[in-house]
Amino acid sequence: MYSLRGVGMSYDGTAVLRDLALEFEGPQLAAIVGPNGAGKSTLLGILAGLRPQYSGSCLYRGREVRRWPRRAFAREVSFVPQSVRIEFPFTAEQVVLMGRTPHAGGLFESPEDWEAVEHAMRLTDTLSFRHRDFRSLSGGERQLVLLASALAQQPRVLLLDEPTTFLDLKHQIAIYRLLADLSREGLLVIAVTHDLNLAAAYADRVIALRAGCLVADAPPERVVDPGVLREVFGVQTRIAAGPRGRPWILYGE
Repeated sequence: MYSLRGVGMSYDGTAVLRDLALEFEGPQLAAIVGPNGAGKSTLLGILAGLRPQYSGSCLYRGREVRRWPRRAFAREVSFVPQSVRIEFPFTAEQVVLMGRTPHAGGLFESPEDWEAVEHAMRLTDTLSFRHRDFRSLSGGERQLVLLASALAQQPRVLLLDEPTTFLDLKHQIAIYRLLADLSREGLLVIAVTHDLNLAAAYADRVIALRAGCLVADAPPERVVDPGVLREVFGVQTRIAAGPRGRPWILYGE
């Protein structure tokens, strides 16, 4: 799916990513973790085709990301940002329907468009406020609508930047369960997150960055380790057994 070799990125002469090499070979849930300024969102932006000024090579299905026609790429890869500002009085349902734009073939929505919207809103538990003005929704509700819009695209790859921002605990767990289910059904899901325990509980793979460099890339039980976490975050931790035998982080001395 993705192959990255020597990928770097600089802003105003300051390197934020350095010589990254990564492979994403098929359906999985991969979590990208690291402290603030580690380059997580920049990496996600490169994968999403939003940062074409990168150095090195980032191939998606054998073609350089920046060489993909935008409409064709949008049918394959969907990106969910932390937040979106919408100034016009669109309903939640209309925002989800925008996810069908890469598939549009005429002036009017097709039955397939509405079916995809209905399915995406059911998956994200947003049907109950489908007719509300998007601007009136809480931060968590908006985040769920943005996820529904991305799912309505019916992509092969789902990229998410802090998908549980603004969500309550119930919906945080529900979203990660949904992402894990989607990966098992054939989707490549890559999520930037600060919640290491959710990543450890649900991800197949954890990619840890620090100062733009790759520190670890392995299953959660190998990355969620006191030594690795101390190197990446500079904190002392203890590891306990969490759900389904996954590691669970206990913070403090």
